[in-house]
Amino acid sequence: MSFGQGGPSQQWDPWKPNSQQPWSSGGAGQSPDWAALADASEARAKRRRLLFIGGGALATVAIGAAVAVAVVSANDGNQASPGASSQLPGASDLPSPTGTVPSFAPTSAPPPLDPNDFIASAVKDKAPLSPDILFPGTQLTMGDTVYKKGPTADTGNCASAAKATLPKALSDNRCTRLIRVTYTKDGVAVTVGVAVFDTQAQAAKARQQADKKSIIKSLSGGGVKDFCSGAVCRSTTNTVGRYAYFTLAGFTNGKNVTEKDKAVFATGDDLQEFTFRQIRRRGEAQASAAANE
Repeated sequence: MSFGQGGPSQQWDPWKPNSQQPWSSGGAGQSPDWAALADASEARAKRRRLLFIGGGALATVAIGAAVAVAVVSANDGNQASPGASSQLPGASDLPSPTGTVPSFAPTSAPPPLDPNDFIASAVKDKAPLSPDILFPGTQLTMGDTVYKKGPTADTGNCASAAKATLPKALSDNRCTRLIRVTYTKDGVAVTVGVAVFDTQAQAAKARQQADKKSIIKSLSGGGVKDFCSGAVCRSTTNTVGRYAYFTLAGFTNGKNVTEKDKAVFATGDDLQEFTFRQIRRRGEAQASAAANE
């Protein structure tokens, strides 16, 4: 069967290029074959559905493969390697904290109390005082030398325990107390006298008024023979705080002391050094106690 004129008839194929459509070459008055068009449209719709179904299946497979690859990759990345522990960042590699570090205003401790303040005046110098407190024990060791402690004395009449020009110096500056103690070693004896005043200024003035004849009375008894009663002895005078302290050293056999008698000089020096330390410790103890109150 043919449509129109001029050649053999062609079946129209919608998927074949240049195929003749049923109405393209017919006569001017011929109407299109609507049944053929409907069949062609149905065929196209069926082919399109098949393509969509096939393409969707391929896309699903592709997506599934991509997800599988991603999962495997993630698992491979999370799997620990034999050297994983050495690849962890150390403490020095970790970022420093960014928070603000609290700061505190600098504080300063109060200055330590001065021990000299406590031995400079009777107002602060309130610690107990006695011969056994200043000169404790039964002997005294200075370096390698050991001195045996002898008699002690304590009086409020300072002038009565002094000789020559010293009683006046003590009385004029209002000495309130005079403590004495004697130590001996190898035939040498030394008496130490500690005069107590109310103020440091009084003690300093008493020392200024003292001269070479200002000496304390030697203290004998308790096995210590009288010494320095008429013989030449060596004496010293010093002050610390409100205390003036004196030494009188000589031989227990009445022999005069000369500059060659080094043992006598050493004994006097040791005892005046020990007396200074004891008065100084008195100030330190009171300063420490006051600081801890």
